[in-house]
Amino acid sequence: MTTTRDLPTRPPTPDPTSVHAWNLVRAPFTATTWRRTAYALLALPLGLACIPLTLLGAPTARWQRGLVHRFLDTEIPGTARAGGLPHTLLATPLNLLTAFITLYGWAIVPMNLGWPLRAGDDYAGAWGGPTFAGAWAFHAVLGGIGFLLLMPWVVRGLTAVQVRVARSLLS
Repeated sequence: MTTTRDLPTRPPTPDPTSVHAWNLVRAPFTATTWRRTAYALLALPLGLACIPLTLLGAPTARWQRGLVHRFLDTEIPGTARAGGLPHTLLATPLNLLTAFITLYGWAIVPMNLGWPLRAGDDYAGAWGGPTFAGAWAFHAVLGGIGFLLLMPWVVRGLTAVQVRVARSLLS
């Protein structure tokens, strides 16, 4: 006779909602997030530097593919010179928008967590006011922690668009 102790047991499956919540909380502290953020900030200066260098014959397409490969773990096949100038010219506005959104979004986090340092004497009209504690809590929770949890996903979306542009123009 078999008992329930004799039957093989399966490991418990994690609750899908807890897995997603953990990924949301963990995302700002992963290396992938910071590599994507670094790419979002480095793509603009590299792209601007590549405009005159491409005209001088430098292999800027290879440099741009290398930047995508190093920071976004995406391999883009292509020849050394294929698509350097078109990618540089067409991706520059996207790189500018991405760098601006990334810098501004990440700057909001410490700016709102340290809200008392930048608040004046009159916080009665501030969001979360009329008390100092309410205004600080509102800014810290929504502006600080909220953007801390939101920005990895914003940067992921922006860099995904940049990868699609690089794939279409550099391969």
